[in-house]
Amino acid sequence: MTKYAQILSTGSYVPERIVTNAEVDELIGISTNQWLIDNVGIRERRWMADDQTTSDLIVEASEKALEKAGVLPEEIDLIIVSTDTPDYLSPSTSIVVQHKLGADNAGCYDVNSACAGWVTALDQGARYLATEPNFKYILVAGGYGMSRYLNHADKTTANLFADGAGAALLGVGDKPGFLASNLLAKGEFHDALGIYCGGTYLPASTKNLEQYGGKPVVQFVKKFPKTFNTEYWPKLIQGALDKVDLSFDDVDFYLLTQLNLRTIEAMMELLGQPIEKTHWVMDKWGYTGSPCVIMALDDAINQGRGPKPGDKVLFCASGGGISMAASLWEWAVESD
Repeated sequence: MTKYAQILSTGSYVPERIVTNAEVDELIGISTNQWLIDNVGIRERRWMADDQTTSDLIVEASEKALEKAGVLPEEIDLIIVSTDTPDYLSPSTSIVVQHKLGADNAGCYDVNSACAGWVTALDQGARYLATEPNFKYILVAGGYGMSRYLNHADKTTANLFADGAGAALLGVGDKPGFLASNLLAKGEFHDALGIYCGGTYLPASTKNLEQYGGKPVVQFVKKFPKTFNTEYWPKLIQGALDKVDLSFDDVDFYLLTQLNLRTIEAMMELLGQPIEKTHWVMDKWGYTGSPCVIMALDDAINQGRGPKPGDKVLFCASGGGISMAASLWEWAVESD
């Protein structure tokens, strides 16, 4: 009997602390507030408390997704966590999530494709669910705790990055939910943006950390082409749509990387799609990296403008590396 993967429910979480553009301006020593609003769309963001970790954020989002679906943690068969801000270099953050969530029967592993990670993990979850005979539920979660890696004197990063988490619970349905996906990468940009101290390339020794102010920090090392997303996202999306003979017009809801509202506006215009077919959260939550697209979807659902059964939903994300991923779904459940 054919098994079909469907998205049963979603959940998201942002920390309580609201950090306004004005507060960031005080930290970095210059005013970027109006530039952020005009060019990026960010007005405020959330940073986690000192006693919170990435796994804590993920557990909060995951519990919401499970509650919506009426599924208990012990019913989960597999947990896939996407993050590039893990609790530890080792062991995986997913094993911490499994413990804190009480999902004692779940296998688990992490995915790190930077900000394309959650969409990549979603693709893996769909394929796992379709091929494992005994699997009923897979939790695909993402977490971002980039405030831990900010250099508050760096005006190119301190005002963009934020913290948050999102999750989707996948289950088995009687008709296809997952339709197609497409992955692309441009590895020549692997040294352009990232956290480069702390791994085997540059271990986090006292000597190596001196140049970063005593801790690993996220940094832009070299510029990306300004047109990168508008150049590659249409190809990325088209690659997924071609596999099921669909067009841009056939997609009812676009969830795009939540770094820059102006990029999203330009993309929707480039694809010939009305802005009403998308949703954004960077204005109030800042840039939350890997889980930003599922957080945007969950926020849309919570506002009563989520997809309807039969709608085609397209996730598109890109991040450091550069890694890119698109995943196309047919929505199968009533959005609350």
